[in-house]
Amino acid sequence: MLLVMGSSPLQMHKDEPTRDKADAFLVDFVKSRMATTDANDLLYQVDASRNYDPSAKLDQIKAYVMYVNSADDLINPPELGIAEREIKKVKKGRFVLLPITEQTRGHGTHTFAAIWKDHLAELLAESQR
Repeated sequence: MLLVMGSSPLQMHKDEPTRDKADAFLVDFVKSRMATTDANDLLYQVDASRNYDPSAKLDQIKAYVMYVNSADDLINPPELGIAEREIKKVKKGRFVLLPITEQTRGHGTHTFAAIWKDHLAELLAESQR
């Protein structure tokens, strides 16, 4: 489930365009994850994030904040409008929605700084004014 939720259909289809390639990828993914994932640790991680809701104290944040999300993020789906609504509570906050491209990776886009680094540069420049 984590693989599906954290990935991007466009990228997965590009990387594994056939059933055989998709099957081989899945077998390798499961094998490598099972070798390094502690079940109790994973359960703790999932449970810890299940009820996390920082919304009540967002208005107390004084730092510059930029919430960057990708349009193909299934974990934080932009169509719900939560990010746009909640970032308004942060005095120096703004929301950036990255369109789906060949570079985005769904929820995993956050690990590819090249995709959102220009937005970070804007935030850093703005915070220096």
